[in-house]
Amino acid sequence: MTALTAELNAPAQEELRDESASIHEPAPPPIGRMAAAALAGGALAACGGGGGTSSAGSSLGTASSGASNFAYATPASDQEAARFLLQAQFSASDAEVAVVRSQGYAGWLKSQMAISNGQSGTAWLDSEGYSVPDSNRNYFNPSYADPMIWNQILASPDAPRRRMALALSEIFVASTDVMTGYWPHYVMARYWDVLCMNAFGNYRTLLEAITLNLAMGNFLNTRGNKKADGHGSAPDENYAREVMQLFSIGLVLLNLDGTPKLDANGATISTYSNADITEVAKVFTGYDTDYSQSTVTTPIVQPGGGTDNVPNTVFTQLPMVQVQNSRYHSPESINFFQNVPGLPAVSLPAGTSAAVALKTTLDALFNHPNNPPFISKQLIQRLVTSNPSPAYVQRVASIYVNNGQGLRGDLAAVYAAILQDDEARGPSALTGTQSGKLREPMVRFTQWARTFGVSSISGGWKLGDLSDAGTRLGQSPLRSPTVFNFFRPGYVLPGTTALAAGAVVPEFQLVNESSVAGYLNFMQTTIDTGITYYDSATNSNILEFKAAYTAEIALAESPTRASPGDLINRINLLLSGGQLSAATVTTITTAVGTMAGTVTGNATQTATNLRKRVCATVLMVMASAEYLIQK
Repeated sequence: MTALTAELNAPAQEELRDESASIHEPAPPPIGRMAAAALAGGALAACGGGGGTSSAGSSLGTASSGASNFAYATPASDQEAARFLLQAQFSASDAEVAVVRSQGYAGWLKSQMAISNGQSGTAWLDSEGYSVPDSNRNYFNPSYADPMIWNQILASPDAPRRRMALALSEIFVASTDVMTGYWPHYVMARYWDVLCMNAFGNYRTLLEAITLNLAMGNFLNTRGNKKADGHGSAPDENYAREVMQLFSIGLVLLNLDGTPKLDANGATISTYSNADITEVAKVFTGYDTDYSQSTVTTPIVQPGGGTDNVPNTVFTQLPMVQVQNSRYHSPESINFFQNVPGLPAVSLPAGTSAAVALKTTLDALFNHPNNPPFISKQLIQRLVTSNPSPAYVQRVASIYVNNGQGLRGDLAAVYAAILQDDEARGPSALTGTQSGKLREPMVRFTQWARTFGVSSISGGWKLGDLSDAGTRLGQSPLRSPTVFNFFRPGYVLPGTTALAAGAVVPEFQLVNESSVAGYLNFMQTTIDTGITYYDSATNSNILEFKAAYTAEIALAESPTRASPGDLINRINLLLSGGQLSAATVTTITTAVGTMAGTVTGNATQTATNLRKRVCATVLMVMASAEYLIQK
């Protein structure tokens, strides 16, 4: 990744020097011009060209013990502690850095994973009154899932669990974009809650919970899927395909280190065939929404006349069930993995019950030799680096196979192993040519909000869909456009040294000219003036989010106005883990040093000036190459 950043930066250096002439003028430049200067020198610019827990079976002691197995058990500096926190959760604070330095990585992990699941997304929706149907048919509005998920990732105190759940949401993808029917926001909230409840639990438990989750049933057509009718129809194969390809084993047989197994001719070996998909599709028939515990609310009068008997939200919290005495479940024999080398075939006789067929199939996927490296590598990619070495993958996958107490699929142990591994914590992680990954836009925004204590002024977290690449982040949680996530884990960037080196850069699939400008423009406004929402009752825009920067403003002129090093050092530590290069620090310091500061006798102007200094610093850090490429 270092080589990629250098290559992408090279053509932009001339532009940086040209723009810096404006930055160094005595008059303070607008924040937008400073952003353009920083962006021109950063990787992002160049890229544009191209409630309760469910952790049963998890051993927290095993997951966080064994520090002696790692060469770097305790951070040697605030920078190392902050870098760890930025991988393990969304943000770092002074207090958290101190705790990590005191407890060491293992101690911190153990304490964090012992924290029970916080308020669920469903409970939050209830607390905000979203379960009460109204004449505007709010019960059909999926966009209410947006404030729910933003509240969850921006405000939940159990940030490591939420970070792991967000990573899992990019493997077991379901999307708000296509949710329809009654209470789609509650359906998505339950999907999110399942991820959170099982984030530090067992993969096998999570796989079944996701398989029977109503959001996934809607998204990949398991809900209402029927057996063949003898007249040409066949079971929908969508979930059967994706549960194998994306959620469990992938397309080709793997070694434990994640590298492909090869046949005698040096070719990869497929994990399954189209015939396997057809067979597995029979397993996922006969399932539908469980309305058995739902009651009908008072009929809601519709704007065009008539009434709608709206069910309450209970059904959204229940797994899908077999309906009508399993009348729609396929009664035929089911046979798959019949011709996969080294893998036992799965054969279920005709008349096997739906419950047994489901258990047998999910067990087969869970116990497949591909499952540990396939899931482990993707979690490493989401949390630490796009290109983990085969040895790194194998170490983590080995923990997946056996957490030390004979348990397979312990996600808490996997999370801890990923974050404590020498390849994540050692100095080579900062210098390797393929180390690190591009920070996802929604993770950058979440980090900004958490770092500077931004909260919802209304209490309603009225922050909507930020998916628009031209005007917003270009990414919004739980709004992947396809089941393949916002980006593919194997995406390569054409025309780069990374491609030549065989490296992948998944998050760069989000990057284009529009997303580069959209991110900077959105963050420029957000960092300074905050975010508003439209209030139909008053026909006006209401301020909802705005950072105070109290601690940062206190440092805006230290040690001197011309050299505000304390401010830059603090923001460098908290946002990038101290990874800004000396050249970038100098550029930002010089730019901020030319901006106005204290005005004697004018407190109002002083406050404005100092805030602008802070906002400029935050924006330039968040546009820099060393920030955007997280290591």
